[in-house]
Amino acid sequence: ERDCHSPSMEFLLPCALPTSVMAGIFAFIFLFYVVWMMSKTGHRNKAVAPEAGGAWPLIGHMHLLGGPQRQITLGRMADKYGPIFTIRLGVHRALVVSSWEMAKECFSSTNDRVFCNRPKAMAVELMGYNYAMFGLGPYGQYWREMRKIVRLELLSNHRLSMLNHVRESEVKASIKELYEVWVRRTSASSNDDRVMVEMKKWFGDITLNLILRIVVGKQCRRQTNDGCHKTIREFFDLIGAFTVSDALPFLRCLDLGGYEAAMKKTGKELDGLLQGWLEEHKQRKMKVSGTEQEYYFIDVMLSILDGHAIHDADTITKATCLTLLLGASDTTGATLTWALSLLLNNRHALKKALHSSWLSRPSRHAPLHKLVEASSRSSCVVRPSRV
Repeated sequence: ERDCHSPSMEFLLPCALPTSVMAGIFAFIFLFYVVWMMSKTGHRNKAVAPEAGGAWPLIGHMHLLGGPQRQITLGRMADKYGPIFTIRLGVHRALVVSSWEMAKECFSSTNDRVFCNRPKAMAVELMGYNYAMFGLGPYGQYWREMRKIVRLELLSNHRLSMLNHVRESEVKASIKELYEVWVRRTSASSNDDRVMVEMKKWFGDITLNLILRIVVGKQCRRQTNDGCHKTIREFFDLIGAFTVSDALPFLRCLDLGGYEAAMKKTGKELDGLLQGWLEEHKQRKMKVSGTEQEYYFIDVMLSILDGHAIHDADTITKATCLTLLLGASDTTGATLTWALSLLLNNRHALKKALHSSWLSRPSRHAPLHKLVEASSRSSCVVRPSRV
């Protein structure tokens, strides 16, 4: 019989433990070993996109993406590693796709759900109402419900057609402002009738004012001193910022670069702005009947969430308005700026676009002053002439 209390056996064989506990411990160790081996085998057999070289320990490829022209750096990586590869951003691994065929495959019906999710970022937490901005939040039940509401109620053909006059009036107002600037400059100097226009700024202003009119029925001119334009622009700049704590979460307490403090400040100012607009539309809703009320997107959200048992309806409304502002304003302005830049830098493409335009073929279309609105065409009756 073994002496379980001898010093030599006390560490090697804990006989004081019951047999069932010992069996459970060994079973857990064996199961953990099997799962670990299976996971290693699965990773070896799984087809993984190649990882770009040049990664550093802990930070990965972040040191390569610190410059202002990250797209050029990624383009050089694509030339070397192919149209699809991975990079490491701290503790996260990111997939880089540089061909339209691969991008189309990523967003196909088969792989769409795989790419629906979004990593949790500090900017969305602090300025996006704790991930209530469904466009940048994690995939789940809330994401699916809000996507359905936006697709069916806010971005439907009927809803957009109701606001056609808003788009037309905003474009006309922006063109009129350009003309007034030209008149002032040319009247001041008769030597040159040309006026320099910063198109990036102009595209950004017109898209921001347009989407603000559609979402909340407001304008946000750069010339005014109400702080609206400044707050929204700061939000656009900070929401896309990739901070050190996003890559290395354990460094968030240090607030390197001061991003967390800036995001909290901008988030507070933005919430005050949105809350004021929300209260204004609530008061307007009580005074004006639904048949007489002109429904902007914020009014639609108030009607949909009114009386429903949804947690914090005001927060959902404000977060959805921010999602629409971000998705329609900044991206549209950047796309228009890049398109114009590429056309001006590739004169053959610009010439081809001009020649393919319907304006260059007047024989196929009526003169501009004879064109009528779609509403008038729908009631027109064309009769054969009697000669």
